[in-house]
Amino acid sequence: MSSSAALGNQEPRARSQELILFLDPFSGVAGDMLIGALLDLGLDLAKLHHELGKLNLRGYNLTSKRVMRGAISSIKFDVEINGVLQKELDLGPSDAAGVHDHGHGHSHADGESHDHGHSHADSGPSAVPAAAQQRNFAEIKKLIAESSLSERVKTDSIRVFTRLAEAEARIHAMEVESVQFHEVGALDSIIDIVGGCIGIESLGVSQLWCGPIALGSGFVKCEHGLIPVPAPATLEIVKGLPTRPSPVQKELTTPTGAALIAGLCSHFGAMPPMRIQAIGYGAGSREGQAVPNVLRAILGVLDSVAQTPPESDSILEISANIDDSTPEVMGHVCDQLLAAGALDVFLTPIQMKKFRPGSMLTVLAEPHLRDTVAAILFRESSTFGLRYTQQSRLKLSRQIESVPTPFGPIRVKIGTWRGEIVSRHPEYDDCKAAAESRNVPLQDVIAAARQASHSQK
Repeated sequence: MSSSAALGNQEPRARSQELILFLDPFSGVAGDMLIGALLDLGLDLAKLHHELGKLNLRGYNLTSKRVMRGAISSIKFDVEINGVLQKELDLGPSDAAGVHDHGHGHSHADGESHDHGHSHADSGPSAVPAAAQQRNFAEIKKLIAESSLSERVKTDSIRVFTRLAEAEARIHAMEVESVQFHEVGALDSIIDIVGGCIGIESLGVSQLWCGPIALGSGFVKCEHGLIPVPAPATLEIVKGLPTRPSPVQKELTTPTGAALIAGLCSHFGAMPPMRIQAIGYGAGSREGQAVPNVLRAILGVLDSVAQTPPESDSILEISANIDDSTPEVMGHVCDQLLAAGALDVFLTPIQMKKFRPGSMLTVLAEPHLRDTVAAILFRESSTFGLRYTQQSRLKLSRQIESVPTPFGPIRVKIGTWRGEIVSRHPEYDDCKAAAESRNVPLQDVIAAARQASHSQK
């Protein structure tokens, strides 16, 4: 399996090659499984210990060891809180009182020894005890924001916690900022989420990709009784993301694991064409499962034919038929949708019942924006319903370059297909501003920008 030594034996990467981490959750994902996989890829446990210390918390101990899950050697990462392993607490699924990993998170088989351990039990008098109080989402955000962690780790961690808290708030009809985390579950989630973000930055990962997620099935017991698998919070978080069936009737993906994927991964689907440099396996706690209880993480660089972003992905197409609205209102709705992050919005003239002329409003958006788009359409337009489908999309890989012209610098969008540049499109706003300031025809500026872009290649 992979290790820091395995990474060290790789040839140096070209400066332009970005390191990709592809997660393959064929047996689900939990926070401890992600950190275990990152440790297997070469993340140093001492480095993780040091960086987590910047949160100024105490009362926990980090451990890792190599275990077998089926025939796969993998790393089991564990957290002891006040000297107690998480499995001994028998924590159940997330509920209104808080959020935490469960099922296969933070436990190990009895009798297995730990290879490594780092304790924060003596972090100093200013440190905050691990189980001093319940923490709500606002308090956790403040804890992370006021730490001395890197800006990337802060931003990524808060984004993941936001996905987790928003899901809980929707399920339990609460304000997001008020979502409470159990005393132990809060620290557990903080270590998993912040630790995962630390590990990804430490390994130099630029992009995270993810394959279809195995969620599991059946029922799990919590303090309020039996709840279905996937847990409600998990299912809420993975809306719009690709999933896969599994023969395992257990909880495979936890809310924290789902939030890490939803908050950090930018691309979903099959593994991209890449040159693999290292492979890591992070273990859950179940043994003897039909599918080995591990998360596979693959580290590498995009193949030379695909050094730019992906040429295919999935988007939502959302549409509504409207025949009782003014053009001004429709324009306002379109502006709101674009401001919320829609990729495109357009109107198509249609004929509706009773031969009334109307418009079909169509929105193209990333899958995770489904509820945002729906809320805008229901709030701002007169529609009482909408339709949506997930579409596969081929697209040009793109990058923006600034080129010098006689009229000043102009940004040009470069479109690439299978490694070949096929489109150069000067940015309209730049060209318009230059034409107005120099009092020259717009077409002259566009032609100059396109020619300058060609001359640079």
